[in-house]
Amino acid sequence: MKPTLVLILCLTTLPAWSQARPYPGADLPQLYQHYLDVVNNIPAFDHHAHPGFADDPDVDAMAAPPGSAAFRERDTNPELVAAAKALWGYPYADFSPEHAKWLVQKKAEMRKQYAGTAYFNMLLDKLNFDRGVANRAMMADYLDAKRFPWVFFVDAFMWPFDNTKERSRNGDQEVYIPLQEKMLKRWMQQEKVSQLPAGFGDYLKFISQVLEDNQKNKGGIAIKFEVPYFRTLHFNDPSRDDAEAIYKKYVKGGVPSEPEYRTFQDYVFRFLVTEGGRLKLPVHIHSAVGIGDYFNISDSNIMQLENVLRDPRYSATTFVMIHGGYPLEREAIWLAAMKNVYMESSLMEIIMYPAAFKDSLRQWLETFPDKVTFGTDCFPYNDVLGAEESYWLGAQSARQGLAAALAEMVSSGEITDAKAIEMAHAYLHDTAVSLYPSLSH
Repeated sequence: MKPTLVLILCLTTLPAWSQARPYPGADLPQLYQHYLDVVNNIPAFDHHAHPGFADDPDVDAMAAPPGSAAFRERDTNPELVAAAKALWGYPYADFSPEHAKWLVQKKAEMRKQYAGTAYFNMLLDKLNFDRGVANRAMMADYLDAKRFPWVFFVDAFMWPFDNTKERSRNGDQEVYIPLQEKMLKRWMQQEKVSQLPAGFGDYLKFISQVLEDNQKNKGGIAIKFEVPYFRTLHFNDPSRDDAEAIYKKYVKGGVPSEPEYRTFQDYVFRFLVTEGGRLKLPVHIHSAVGIGDYFNISDSNIMQLENVLRDPRYSATTFVMIHGGYPLEREAIWLAAMKNVYMESSLMEIIMYPAAFKDSLRQWLETFPDKVTFGTDCFPYNDVLGAEESYWLGAQSARQGLAAALAEMVSSGEITDAKAIEMAHAYLHDTAVSLYPSLSH
């Protein structure tokens, strides 16, 4: 039999569903409801969030300067009223000052009823969350470490010198840089280091000491960079001698030039990445748009990290791209071709409505479905709209977007029902948990 005839016969005997179609079929609404039921019943692992109360300064290592909020993030979004209704039985249709008092009082009553760690555990249960990462400056005693594993910030190690020029660059840095200085002092106090070590080698040992202490004694499961808020995500590859010379020059005083500071930071960043690999602490990196009037979207472009992510020296380090490089998430997913690079979707499902988020998530699932993870990016914005409501909005949007993406993929003949359910479990829970051996059992 001729090869061409064999090929024709094989193609004509393939099942109908094996040929993907460009459009979903008439079964799409039923499939959407089916997968919405499926995903709503999967206990989720929130891979990125800032749980806490509005008066807790440790929910982040930074504070938000004035800036414009995207349309869906504004407190005029009626979906936030829906969140308050779903969580607390809020009886009003807006957040006018007189109505908002009801919500503040209701939460205060619930905090009394669910004392200690019970309040946020109750919230996870309401949302059908198994656990939720606490990406915070420091852990709070009102968070249950078993339900809220800690991811801690490490940017401060890159700003140990006189930061007069750094603070004066713009209004955002006037807010951000002093907080990094405060964070570094807290790490020094934790390790009983009264001043910066005189030698660069001892400074690197101090950094390693903090990482090891946070991992072994404080339950830290990963390290986090918010670095694009301060500088470009492109890191050159200076020698240790270059970094050491700068450290010796400024450890006792003096203001580094911007090129000097960036060279020093390039080395320390790569040292932290290497230490993450050694200690089996995944490296989380903010890789998307950010708040503030001076956030530089060009400098924060996730593709600037490609020279680090594809560097074979860091093959032992697991990278998690927090917020998935948004709005470049369609390009960013190709970085996940590297075995040690993962994408995380928080912020995307908050800024985008489910109809738009569904398209981005579908493209991810069609490319590297085993490398994408769920997160909410919850944050306590104020006394009225707190972590509770942003948790709810992120969870609802992600589950709806996921159900819609899976329904389209099945209806279009791309995947089977069994594969869709497998993808749902992986995205919402299994893939992220697999990155942290201490959480897998």
